[in-house]
Amino acid sequence: MKQHSLIFLTGFSGSGKSTIGPLLANSLGYEFIDLDKSIEATAGKSINRIFSEDGERAFRDFELKTLETIATRRDLVISLGGGVLENDRCFSLIRQSGTLVYLKSSPEILTLRLQHKTDRPLLKGDDGTRLQREEIQARISALLAKRESRYQKAELVVVTDSKKIGSTVEELTRKIERHIRKAARNNKKEK
Repeated sequence: MKQHSLIFLTGFSGSGKSTIGPLLANSLGYEFIDLDKSIEATAGKSINRIFSEDGERAFRDFELKTLETIATRRDLVISLGGGVLENDRCFSLIRQSGTLVYLKSSPEILTLRLQHKTDRPLLKGDDGTRLQREEIQARISALLAKRESRYQKAELVVVTDSKKIGSTVEELTRKIERHIRKAARNNKKEK
């Protein structure tokens, strides 16, 4: 059953999910879970190590198993990994069990935020080396284009490019509270 108080934050790496998520959860009076950190705790190793030692497929399996556990709960804000929606089973589970919120950012802003990060496996070369700024932006643009159709299926969308974090959290809180109230009214009408 869909729990509208199960809030899944999606968006590309660097869009603000891990920063905004805990603040949003606090504002709503919910608990916060970072899906990647939950996976690392379960696997006993970092995302980078999972990717390098076990491969992306193993990581995606961890994602699905962790999501299946989370989907049974309520009053949570969950920060999703950037690529989780590419997995059809994960995407379906998220859409059926909670409210999907897309934190949208442009490739240029994402590049600025991510160009010096070393913990993003999908932004490294095939040999694990750090990419140049132009290569990072090209990779981000390509991945965004690939993921955009799923991101656009979110019930709520907020652009995070040039807003202050506090303003974004306030906007999200208002949108989510309205969404939950509307869903509750629709559920009453259906009964």
